[in-house]
Amino acid sequence: MNEKEIADIIDFFYPEDDDLKRTLLKHSRQVTEKALELAAHTDVPLDLELLRGGAMLHDVGIRKCHAPGIFCTGELHYLRHGIEGAFMLRAYAAERRCELEPFARICERHTGSGLSAAEIISQKLPLPERDFMPLTPEEKMVCLADKFFSKSGDMKEKSFDAVQRSMAKFGAASLERFNALWAFFTFRSV
Repeated sequence: MNEKEIADIIDFFYPEDDDLKRTLLKHSRQVTEKALELAAHTDVPLDLELLRGGAMLHDVGIRKCHAPGIFCTGELHYLRHGIEGAFMLRAYAAERRCELEPFARICERHTGSGLSAAEIISQKLPLPERDFMPLTPEEKMVCLADKFFSKSGDMKEKSFDAVQRSMAKFGAASLERFNALWAFFTFRSV
């Protein structure tokens, strides 16, 4: 998927040049740059076109969620933004007879360091009771790169230690998965 196709998808769902779209674009560009930077330091084979498009589209579902601090005025719980983004991309693809399934899977599997069905059930999270774990290298890289940036506050890149502290707030399993994602890529001098 080229940059124009990515921009067309974003413009379809975010036609207004408003604070929400600007926040989405800034965050998505940050995650894309981080994912590509990290990709340059690993020997794990990655489809860079999928990685770039997935990083740009991973948060497309935020518009349907309620998070006024980042200009999201929808009604759904923010945790649903990944699966809503996947739904949106699948509907868009079906209408236009194009293939966006790998990008949809990146949307639904990037939240946290992945979410297990057991966590969704035990924490009574507002999500379907199934695993939402990143599986492909591209899904894992977008999930990982996303953790270095927030859509709120100063939006500056977090340090590795700050990301680990943030993941630890969601429990030992979340931190363990983040560390496993990092280890999966065995980065050279990042």
